[in-house]
Amino acid sequence: MEITPKSSSSALGRLCRKLSPRKTKAGHHDVEGPIENPTTSSSISSNSDLQMWKVFDFFDENGDGKISPAELQTCVRSVGGELSEEEAEAAVEASDLDGDGLLGFEEFQKLMEATNEDNNNQQLRDAFGMYEMEGSGCITPASLKRMLSRLGDSRSIDDCKAMIRAFDLNGDGALSFNEFTIMMR
Repeated sequence: MEITPKSSSSALGRLCRKLSPRKTKAGHHDVEGPIENPTTSSSISSNSDLQMWKVFDFFDENGDGKISPAELQTCVRSVGGELSEEEAEAAVEASDLDGDGLLGFEEFQKLMEATNEDNNNQQLRDAFGMYEMEGSGCITPASLKRMLSRLGDSRSIDDCKAMIRAFDLNGDGALSFNEFTIMMR
């Protein structure tokens, strides 16, 4: 199951931008400092937690403190994503830790983190593909030089070899996707 956004930004980012203060739970739209999460009685103190709570609140259309597969599907579609009924059910089932067929806040948070990780991995794969020597499955000094030149940063082959050497864990003179991932993090 994958939530496929139509733009390159993450589904979470688009949801946060689309949110409006149409609902108010514990006044968290105008409160400074920690916010009480009514479904778990835990504090939400970081900005990312607050954003995640706003997204959760947006998805929870009926205000019951849980997200159903139908609510998940509706909200993903509202921000330009595609999610079938089967995919929504599978997403909820995969993240539903208490077996009630719905997502509480923590379950939803884990789902969104996994979705963001999938998006990040796809972005890394896309970037790797730009530098990769066609069909080789790795970035060679020649392919790195070619891409850097296209980006306006002309480097010698020796410079490119040195750049690759810094992250070439297996010493083969090229960067695999795993080595590229380590370099980019």
